[in-house]
Amino acid sequence: WAIHLTGVIVSSGMAYPRAGEHYPRSVGELHAWFSTDADCLDYLEWLRWPKGFVCPSCAHKDGWRLGDGRFMCSACGVRTSVTAGTIFDRTRTPLTVWFTACWLFATGKDGISALSLKRTLAIGSYQTAWAMLHRLRSVLVRPSRDLLTGTVQVDETYIGGAEPGLAGGRAKGKKVLTGIAVELRKPRGLGRCRISPLADASSESLHGFVMDHVEPGSTIITDGWPPYQGLAQLGYEHERRSQGAARARGDDPNKLLPAVHRVVSLAKRWLLGTHQGAADSVHMSHYLNEFVFRFNRRRSRSRGMVFYRLLELAVIHEPLRYQELIASRRPKKVPPAPPTRRGHPHSLERPAAKRPWRSAQRQIGGVTHSG
Repeated sequence: WAIHLTGVIVSSGMAYPRAGEHYPRSVGELHAWFSTDADCLDYLEWLRWPKGFVCPSCAHKDGWRLGDGRFMCSACGVRTSVTAGTIFDRTRTPLTVWFTACWLFATGKDGISALSLKRTLAIGSYQTAWAMLHRLRSVLVRPSRDLLTGTVQVDETYIGGAEPGLAGGRAKGKKVLTGIAVELRKPRGLGRCRISPLADASSESLHGFVMDHVEPGSTIITDGWPPYQGLAQLGYEHERRSQGAARARGDDPNKLLPAVHRVVSLAKRWLLGTHQGAADSVHMSHYLNEFVFRFNRRRSRSRGMVFYRLLELAVIHEPLRYQELIASRRPKKVPPAPPTRRGHPHSLERPAAKRPWRSAQRQIGGVTHSG
């Protein structure tokens, strides 16, 4: 990976990362590039320090590699590793397993559940697979990401599954109140979206959500919910659409904000499909970040680019310990794994198999055949 990232990041006005050079184009290329844990470690080093080692303690740009693979700063003497200070810090899961999990997470249209990841990569512990995915979800919000611009529809609703006897979007007892903002493209179509949990449906919460996610000067379209009043004083063009007025005209009030309703519908369907509605309220923000990350990159020409962006964020994110992830210290009740699969997952690093199906004897139809 002797290619500097200079000229790669689009936001700096430089060239775009190229498929087949900066990131793999397919699962076959993924396994060819990252056939060993050492290959994965070298790629992380390239992503983290594209122009050479930079001390994470004093930011000095000079040092040397030690015999154990770590780096030592020539200025302050601090010793560090490529994975130290990232979400891979102190991981006992081999990097080949991590990279395959990142590929499945990033390239799947609907992502992957912890149980599916556990079965696919033969991970002995459900908790390990669950924690891996939550660590990946925690890095998905890029620092200083661009705000939504232009015409933006904003609404709020409860996400997390309906409860019996509770009707209406703002009914108490639903799981998580969330704010939704969706860009409108001209002449038609949807742009980017933002979804974030809200403390309540007050003006303070709704105005804060808008200011955190929408560029001042944009046109905000909302329903007639009173707490939205005051957006004009915050520097936005505010267009209100009254559901009562729509009913009086004989129109369907559910069609006043079609963009946010479509995005919310997709998010709820995804939670019920991929995660079987099991996303708890404590971690809902992470699940919503995953949905937004994937939705905003739905038009990406290459799934490998999404994988690249995910790892790019992973190497700049601070470590996240298991105790910080869990909502309760009680272990999740899952069927125990077979004894041979207990413990940490084995590396996916493998030597060439040399076509074992040719060399092995096999019996077909009562006749023994030899390769």
